[in-house]
Amino acid sequence: MRRRTFIASTAAATAFPQLASAQVAAFDPTPQEVRIRKSYAVGELLVLPRTYYLYFVTAPGIARRYGVGVGKAGLEFTGTATIDVKKEWPTWRPTNEMIERDPQAYSRFIGNTDAQPGGPGNPLGARALYLFQNGVDTYYRIHGTTQPSSIGQSVSSGCIRMLNGHVEDLYARVPIGTKVTVL
Repeated sequence: MRRRTFIASTAAATAFPQLASAQVAAFDPTPQEVRIRKSYAVGELLVLPRTYYLYFVTAPGIARRYGVGVGKAGLEFTGTATIDVKKEWPTWRPTNEMIERDPQAYSRFIGNTDAQPGGPGNPLGARALYLFQNGVDTYYRIHGTTQPSSIGQSVSSGCIRMLNGHVEDLYARVPIGTKVTVL
């Protein structure tokens, strides 16, 4: 056995128990205060789709973190937007692209302008924050959901989903004009 191989094997054997006992933090959608880089402005929203968290910066270096569900691969929103509209119990209609992707699921919307009224059965849930870029609606939203099990997953048609109680809390905290960055 060569010296280099012996040293590498010894290092690996020594590191193994530490790796075996290492804990990976489990996903927790519960809102909580966490530290964040001080470079983010107070009042800004930051979404990290890979970790399924949305951060509302409440003070320099401090944010309120919420668990979210995000868009499926290829459908996710990225970039910067502002919240230009906020609605309680919003109406909903799938976008034309959603209807084209899954006409069977959205057949009742084909050839008409119907919208589903707001309420407990509406896919947008209890509240919706509408994302705009340069005054133009992106058709992406931060909203509640009727599918709480989707939080912590990439399953939507691009919107950012939150548990209804959590989106109600966020809705009360953020004003129109809030900057949203999705990385």
